[in-house]
This record gives sequence, C-alpha cells and structure tokens, in this order.
Amino acid sequence: MNNIIVGFDFSTGSANAVDLTIDIANKWKSDIRLVYVKKEGEDEGPIREEIERRNAGVAHLLNGIKLEYVIREGKVSEQLAAQAEEDEALMIVVGTHGMSGFETNWIGKNTYRTITDSPVPVLSVREDFDFRKELENIVIPLDSTTETRQKVPFATRMAKTFGSKIHLLGLYTSDSEDIKGLVNGYVDQVEKYLDKYEVAHHTEFVDAKKNLTVSTLEYADRINADLIVIMTEQEKALTGWLIGNYAQQMLHLSKHPILSIRPEQIGSRSR
Repeated sequence: MNNIIVGFDFSTGSANAVDLTIDIANKWKSDIRLVYVKKEGEDEGPIREEIERRNAGVAHLLNGIKLEYVIREGKVSEQLAAQAEEDEALMIVVGTHGMSGFETNWIGKNTYRTITDSPVPVLSVREDFDFRKELENIVIPLDSTTETRQKVPFATRMAKTFGSKIHLLGLYTSDSEDIKGLVNGYVDQVEKYLDKYEVAHHTEFVDAKKNLTVSTLEYADRINADLIVIMTEQEKALTGWLIGNYAQQMLHLSKHPILSIRPEQIGSRSR
C-alpha cells in the first residue's frame, strides 16, 4: 500500500503527529493509516466514535488522499510494527512526551521500543514542537561507522519533498587521524550524493569525543533545526561508542523531531 502509519492515543503529541503526517502524505500522495492500540477488554465503541469525530475534523486538509484507522490490541510497539509490515508502509509517525489524553499516553512511553521493532523508518515528534514552521533545516550527523551514510537517501527524499537544506555534521569521536579520515571521507561522499540530487547543503565538523548527543543537539539548536536524521543500530564505532545509546539519548533529550532509521531498512521500500 505504501502508506504512512501514525500512532494515535488521543494525546496532544499524537494529535500533532496526525497533523504532520497529513502534511507529508499530501506531498507524497500517500494514504494514512491511523493506529490506536487498545488495552485488553477496552470498549471499542467510544474509541471509534472519538476517532471518527477527529478524523472528520481534519478531512478538509486531505488533498486527494485517504485517512483511515484501525484499532489493534497488544503491545503498542509490536502492533505499530505489525501494521507497518502488513501495509508495506513507508514510515511510522509517533508523538512523544505527553501524559494527557483519553488513556495513558502509551505512544510517548513506547517511542524507543517502536523504533527498535519497526520494519520502516520512524519519525518521532514532541508535542511542544512548533508545527507552524516549515521543514527548512535537516541535520544529518555523520560519524566513523560504515552505516552512518545509510540514512542519507531517506533524508534526501524528505529534503526534496519540502525544499529543505541539509546540514551535514561530521562528528570527530577521536583525535585519531584514521577516525577523522573516515569521517571526512564519508562526508565527502554524501556531499557528492546531495550534489547529484541537487539538494542544498552545508557542512561543519565538531569535536564530539565527550558526548555525541550533546554535540549533535547543540548544533541542531544553533541552526534552528526542524529534523534530525539518525541511525539506531550500528556496529560499535572504532572509539567504542555504542550508537544505540546515542539514539536513545537523542530521543530522550531532543526537542527537535527525530527520524530514526535502522540499517536493515536500507535498500527496502523505505528508501
């Protein structure tokens, strides 16, 4: 189906995720599948009534695409991943960091698990993000691991869709000239890729030996980033830093939306 899945739990964060998904889906000409994961024994009647009311309220925003919904039961992350697999979805969008809503905000508490379970890229957005701002600046951090470049094609698609500028952030995690050489080489390859697809870009390098997360977020804050694109599971970097920890810290600390991509998703429909 190649649609977009959006996790929904009646919280402000998930409602914002729906609005953002509509914007993306309109541009990609993709349909939207809203997924609510209920607890065992929970009455579906009020859930369906409220979802249908809310969907009717945003129907005027749909530009030739469909917004449908499904109610599933089980663990949130597993059910979102299963729906994405069944639909051959392009992406999952989830809202984070909210505790209001019809029930407990399951999506906010399950974001990282959703990302690790998902067969497709996951876009996570905080409920306090300013959705009125255009997607102007996308940050792609690049380190010394071979997988670091694999997020570039999907990020490029986002940039082409929204007319965004990509900011390449070369992360030096060591004083080793070998490490720096790898980072420089990967950045150079990505610059050539972006030139090929005529995507505006800017490059900076930072000393990130102390903390990759802090270095990335400080840069994202400085340029007023609208999206950060990261990998979630990689081999251990030559410096011994586990990228999985980086991804988890980014999701916890970032006020910017995070697009998380697993290496095994590359080369599939998510690209």
